[in-house]
Amino acid sequence: MTADRVTPDDAATSTADTPRPRVHIPAPVGALLAIVGGVAFAFQSRINGAVAGQFHDGFAAAALSFGVGAVVLLIGVALVPAGRRRAARLIRAIRSGDLPAWYLVAGAIGANVVLAQSLTVAILGVAIFTVSLVAGQTISGVLVDATGFGAREPRPPSRWRLIGSVLTIIAVVWAVSPDFSGSTDLGAVIGPLVLPVISGLLYGFQQAMNGRIGAAAGTPMIPATTNFTAGAIVLVIAWAIKQAFVPTTGTFPTAWWAFLPGPLGIVAVSLSALLAPRLGVLLLGLGTIAGQLLGSLGLDLFAPAGGAHVAAATIGGTALTFVAVLVATLPWQSQRRFADAGRRARQEQESHGNDDVDGPARRTDADRPAR
Repeated sequence: MTADRVTPDDAATSTADTPRPRVHIPAPVGALLAIVGGVAFAFQSRINGAVAGQFHDGFAAAALSFGVGAVVLLIGVALVPAGRRRAARLIRAIRSGDLPAWYLVAGAIGANVVLAQSLTVAILGVAIFTVSLVAGQTISGVLVDATGFGAREPRPPSRWRLIGSVLTIIAVVWAVSPDFSGSTDLGAVIGPLVLPVISGLLYGFQQAMNGRIGAAAGTPMIPATTNFTAGAIVLVIAWAIKQAFVPTTGTFPTAWWAFLPGPLGIVAVSLSALLAPRLGVLLLGLGTIAGQLLGSLGLDLFAPAGGAHVAAATIGGTALTFVAVLVATLPWQSQRRFADAGRRARQEQESHGNDDVDGPARRTDADRPAR
């Protein structure tokens, strides 16, 4: 039978599944890549907004975005031999207990952000929603790194990273300050504020889970696939429930650019999965926020929507986010030494046989030191 023959793909499987040394990415380079991912998110949001306007339904636009991304990735994984091997490797990691199966629902957190936006922006306004989301995301980055969730070891935030976090929140408040309304009833927004804050808090954990999935599979393509698939399922269900009460009244978009949010999201999620284990979730989040503000500023300058104008505070706040990221990456050489020290400690522990408590099968490929 064909299945019994040794094909080039089969011969390459053992090599592909052999743990490889994880490529080191210097913090400044990683932060720059995180900014690129944030710019992709900004463009994705702008196009989703236009598509939602045509649908007259934000849920339908989000479901279309996630659905396109899921279809592209599932086809890619099915057709590319390396994609099939990496998917099989992920399945083996789950079956062996190296990776918790519930990590695969990380994409539902991304869907939760979209739902929170749809449900609360009309009440809070874009400015308050953005600040609440960023505050939750920044706190989440600190918590995830400090506890070591989804990572090889805890990464207590340095003084510089904490300063960068505070600067980022200040920068975002400054950047969106022109959108604040003096007539906002604080009492009326306290309840709705909970949703974007919780969404931001969960977002850091999603990034950590994506990084762990990518490490287990050996490629960021697989966590992108699981994210978009889970998110698409959640959003289609949410849209179907909404249809029972408020049907979609718009028309299906036919312009080619209406289908770009899916590929843009693939770029952003893949970069997130690649960088989370290397930078830590906090620095990844700061870079992503800076990229989102930069992308939004560029769009408002060169392709303004609805007569939008750029205020000086928006430019100043965006510039300050880059200062914040720079501050957070200042001690990148010491972070490299910290990571190297941790790697040497694990190698010593293994040489003395002290890691038999958990057993080698309990560690992912990301947890195994390079030899």
